[in-house]
Amino acid sequence: MAEPPHQLPLELPHEAALSREDFLVGGSNRAALEILERWPDWPSPVVVLAGPVGSGKSHLVQAFQDETGAVVVSAPDLTEACVDTLAAAPAAVLEDAHLGVDETALFHLLNAARQAGKTVLITSRTWPASWKITLPDLVSRLRAATPVEILEPDDDLLRRVLVKLFADRQISVERSVIDYLVVRMERSLGVALRAVEAIDREALAGRVKITRPLAGRVLENVHKGQ
Repeated sequence: MAEPPHQLPLELPHEAALSREDFLVGGSNRAALEILERWPDWPSPVVVLAGPVGSGKSHLVQAFQDETGAVVVSAPDLTEACVDTLAAAPAAVLEDAHLGVDETALFHLLNAARQAGKTVLITSRTWPASWKITLPDLVSRLRAATPVEILEPDDDLLRRVLVKLFADRQISVERSVIDYLVVRMERSLGVALRAVEAIDREALAGRVKITRPLAGRVLENVHKGQ
């Protein structure tokens, strides 16, 4: 029997569920969730949340913003003009500090937040020691921050994440397909996200059901594309 012809899949809109209730908790990310839920009763005014790409930092930030009214800014966009607005908010969030940041602006933000009795959450893929900060006073402030790490997921969390990612696309996948992927894929939420997207596209293009052979072919290509 001839294979169904491929067609260009439509980019149907789908939204990831990013509320607190949608955040899947495991041993790898429990500490990160718990520190945010303790807000504003933090061990220090500044928390640095570090974890690999796709580990759930953005999801946590979105939930934190929804629940606290925090103002969020990407690290490369931080300027001294932003400081007053950020320090006046219930909490400030600086995302992706590993991409680089204006040291003077960050120093002023940390000082302004401390003086106002506010908190600052900084997310990054790496720890501050690797950011090549040259301002000594800023280095000191960051050393005093509370470090919280998100690790790569274990099998149970990865399995639940895959189910959620497919559900976000309104796709129900057999348990055998999920188990097949968990055994063969890297322990990375970033890889899980790319794999689900690619599997969905391949199934739509071929107008076929998502099966283990299809998932295996796509996953191999995802791994090769890294």
